[in-house]
This record gives sequence, C-alpha cells and structure tokens, in this order.
Amino acid sequence: MTAIIVGLCGGAGALARFLLDSGIRRVWPIRFPVATVLINLTGSALLGVIVGYVATGAPTSVGAAVGIGFCGGYTTFSTAMVETVALLRERRVLASMCTLLGQPVVCVLAAAGAYALAAG
Repeated sequence: MTAIIVGLCGGAGALARFLLDSGIRRVWPIRFPVATVLINLTGSALLGVIVGYVATGAPTSVGAAVGIGFCGGYTTFSTAMVETVALLRERRVLASMCTLLGQPVVCVLAAAGAYALAAG
C-alpha cells in the first residue's frame, strides 16, 4: 500500500512541478532557469521539513509519501543539469556556473534550515 501512495504522491509532485514551472515561465520569461531553481529550492526545504518531522517521531509512511513521492516527483536534478548545458552552449558561462555550483549550495542550505526548524 505504501508503494501505491508513494506513486500517487510522485504523480502529484510532477504535476505541481509542471504547473509551477509553466506559470513561472509565463510570468517571468527570461533565459535563466529561475523556475527550476525555485522548484528545487522549495522541494529541498519541504524535504528538510519532512525529514525533520520524521526525526521527531512522525510516521515514516508520511515521510515516504511526501519525501520520496511528492518531493521526488517535484524536484528535478536532471532538468537543472540540462539547463546548465544549454547555458554553456549559449556561452553564458557565469549563468551556467551559478546553476551548477549555486543551486546545490542554496538547496542544501534550505534543506538544513528547514530540517533544523522542524526537528527543533
């Protein structure tokens, strides 16, 4: 049963990513991958909260459903890397380095901060 719930939550996360990405690109049509960065940042923070709550005694099934399922479907490492390659192909070296090096740093900070808040 947990696997089915994780799968459904993964689909919900992918749908949320698609809708948010589409909305951000429509409102803010720039060549820098703002949507992907925001999605990975918020997904990392959400996962930090979930892991923090599980560490304080929340059911692990909730962690699996939301953490593995929703966050796994919502965040997107592969898209971030393909967008980085696209920036490099456009010779936008500074922008590509910001996504390649900056995105993991801010996502780790978001996850760590959210974990600390949730776990107390």
